[in-house]
Amino acid sequence: MKVTDLFMRAIENEEVKYIFGVPGEEIEDLLFSIHDSAVEFVPTRHEQGAAFMANVWGRLTGKAGVCLATLGPGATNLLTGVADANLDHAPVVAITGQGGISRSHHESHQYLDIVGMFRPVTKWNTAIGHPSVVPEVVRKAFKVAEMEKPGATHIELSEDIASQDATGLLDMIPPRRVRRPGPDYKAIAMTMDLIQEAERPLVLAGNGAIRKLASKHLNLLVERTDIPVVSTYMGKGAISDRDPRSLMSTGFGPVRDHVMEAIDQADLVITVGYDVAELAPRKWNPDGNKRIVHIDFDPAEVYSHYVPDVEVVGDISGALWEVNQRLEKQHKHFDTEWFEDARQHILDDIKSWDLEEGKAFTVPGVLNVIRDVLGDDGLLISDVGAHKIWIARNYPTYRPNGCIISNGLASMGISLPGGIAASLVDPERQVVAAMGDGGFLMNSQELETAKRMDVGFTALVFNDNNYGLIKWNQESHRGASVGVELGNPDIRAYAETFGVKGYRPESLSELGETLRETLGSGELAVVEVPVDNSVNSELRVSLEAHGRR
Repeated sequence: MKVTDLFMRAIENEEVKYIFGVPGEEIEDLLFSIHDSAVEFVPTRHEQGAAFMANVWGRLTGKAGVCLATLGPGATNLLTGVADANLDHAPVVAITGQGGISRSHHESHQYLDIVGMFRPVTKWNTAIGHPSVVPEVVRKAFKVAEMEKPGATHIELSEDIASQDATGLLDMIPPRRVRRPGPDYKAIAMTMDLIQEAERPLVLAGNGAIRKLASKHLNLLVERTDIPVVSTYMGKGAISDRDPRSLMSTGFGPVRDHVMEAIDQADLVITVGYDVAELAPRKWNPDGNKRIVHIDFDPAEVYSHYVPDVEVVGDISGALWEVNQRLEKQHKHFDTEWFEDARQHILDDIKSWDLEEGKAFTVPGVLNVIRDVLGDDGLLISDVGAHKIWIARNYPTYRPNGCIISNGLASMGISLPGGIAASLVDPERQVVAAMGDGGFLMNSQELETAKRMDVGFTALVFNDNNYGLIKWNQESHRGASVGVELGNPDIRAYAETFGVKGYRPESLSELGETLRETLGSGELAVVEVPVDNSVNSELRVSLEAHGRR
């Protein structure tokens, strides 16, 4: 038995179903060992696509997604997706090959210090130096990737180690559930004092609020107290946006969005699973004077606009459970009138973007159609671009992981590969992977992977022939834009060259019919929607006008 066979025994021990990657010479032994295992290797068309698939798999399941690349350019191509997973707190285990140790002491073909390269973008990474350490290295990689806060880990396996004999080294280390520590009783007591003193408390639910049991206990808190909840982009769905206490997402950052009406009035902000990386505190606490309770797996980041009065560090669901137990005894409820106007303004704003028959398509208008067609349990995956802002503020989400947005590293190109992973996780779930024309063409080659894997989801391309978010920012700052104009192929025809059904609806009624058809059939489809991006500047103007009233 070779080291790669032992390696795959350890991977099987982690109950991995898929490894996403691109083959290479230095991982030949590993590829054949994967072929002989119970794990399916999914060849992708680019290593970045493989890492994005692993990322979304990890976010949806809580179990580490696995991606594979060879040495040199394979590893460097993998890097962006691994970094994205790490800042998005998605559990991912990345595996790379390497040249033989005998040539590592001098300049060598395709040889790079991959372990050193991955160090800044992973929670932990290492090279396997001896056959006997394989079970420990693999178990540690998965344990560290999946434990709170989740993130990326990396294993390097050189071709000479990979081919060595590992006969007799069969003992696997069984995965064990890691119990996270409960909250400190003094921190809970201080939290209860702050809640008792508050008149207008508000919860800011972040990425950690949708993991484990945090969402369940957060919903109990809201039901018992009527405390409203604002989510970050990655916390969408922590409570259902149908709940009258939901104030949707943190909105459009450059100007004062409607949700800020409530945040400004709040005299206590309880952050739950909040990651500073995805939303700078200065955007919601510009004066740095908010009273804050920080509830998270990790201590608060040191930040001048984020200085919590108390930090409840430990298991989030355990902390919320303890708070709920004490609040139940105290029968504590809060007035809801103070935030009802803000919620109504948010809902009215979303409705105001409804499309009219005969008028040009816009991103917010199309999102309203998607929301009408897509079931409550469906999944919308957002790429990065101007549409991400609209999805965050305008797309109601009704369950945890009902909307996936990358907002840590915020890498373009994640949505299409993410749709493949989501469809593999749950083939029966309706999935819309939404992206701009820029993000689509960064990883559009993965349509071939999707077709080959026979997965079914709708890839919806908002086409404005621009890097729209950059144009939006430039015009806001300078009144003009440069370097953002793009040319595109016939996207519908392009999809059809992969054997994928392509659509380009030309009316509101046709758009609705198209989405009902593609989602109802469960087949793979690409829907190109040409959009008028003038609504981007209209949003800023309307919010500024509202703020002056």
